[in-house]
Order: sequence, then structure tokens, then C-alpha cells
Amino acid sequence: MKTVKNETEIEFQEKKSKFIGYIKPINNKKEAEDFIKKIKKQHPNATHNCSVYSVSEKGQEYFKVDDDGEPSGTSGKPMGEILTYMGVTNLVIVATRYFGGIKLGAGGLIRNYAKTAKLAIQKSEIVDYVLTKRYVLDFSYEKSEEIDTVLRNEKIEIEKKEFSERVTYVVSLSENKVEIMEGINDIILFEY
Repeated sequence: MKTVKNETEIEFQEKKSKFIGYIKPINNKKEAEDFIKKIKKQHPNATHNCSVYSVSEKGQEYFKVDDDGEPSGTSGKPMGEILTYMGVTNLVIVATRYFGGIKLGAGGLIRNYAKTAKLAIQKSEIVDYVLTKRYVLDFSYEKSEEIDTVLRNEKIEIEKKEFSERVTYVVSLSENKVEIMEGINDIILFEY
């Protein structure tokens, strides 16, 4: 199974219409829906915020397209076809369009929304999908340098940090990364 490596964005113009493509790798349907809401909130004045996501969650496949007011089948569907064509899943794409005053026609919309999806996928980079789960790492301040070094070396991003009596991080880990973290003394690790 293939997915994309990074959350990223692309942008281009076509006949004065501005297209912005946002892409994010995901593990579940909720992440997809939350990302779509976030982008819509970021662009409340956009003409359209069309979207597509494909995700396999607990053995169930979810695939959803949304034309967001564009003529039926001219935005979400062509983006979905690009996902299928490029063989990627577990990702969400939002294509934000600001109308520039020149109508593109159905063919122009289809081409440009497909282009938005394809450029976003290419920029994000296709990789093998590895299932990750969110974990809480809890440790003493003395362990901070060691933990930070391991996370940096393993390219594990910290989603959330909290400093009180002890240090708490929220991270997403694959099975093999969980084993690495469990190998560190004096760390409390549990699923988030």
C-alpha cells in the first residue's frame, strides 16, 4: 500500500483562477474530516474548497469526494481518479479555488482539479504506508536530551509537548518505533 510522505501544499493559476492544493497523510476518517474543516476555515472566502480522501481504517475502506458547489463530477471525482491512477491511499486532499472571472468550463475544471491532486501528491512524495498510532511519552527532565536525540535520529515528530513535574510528548509511532522507545529506561509509554 502506498501513501504520501508529508503534509504540503501547491499553488498555480489558470485563466486568473487560483488553485491551492493541500495534502496530508492520514490514518483514519476523522483526521480527513478534521483536515477538510481546517482548510475550509482557513479559506472562508474561497469560491470552492473541493476535497477527496481515501483511507483504510480497521479493515474498512473509506473513499469520499466533495465538489463543494462546483458542477457535479468536475472536481472531487477527477481528484479521486488521480488517487486511483497513482495508487495512493490514506491521504486527504483539499483543492481551494478562487474564481478569477473567466469560466473554465467542465473540461477545464476537470483538468485543473486533477492537476491540483497530481501536483500535491508529487510534491508530497509517494512512500510505502506504515501504520502508526499516537502515543504519550512521559519521562523525567533528566531524560529530555536522550529522548530528543532518539526522536530526532528516528525522524519522529513531536505533536504536542507538556512540561510540568515531568515531560510529556505526544508522538505517532510505528510498531518498530514503539520497540525503540520501549528500549529506553525510565520512560512511560502508552497509547493516546
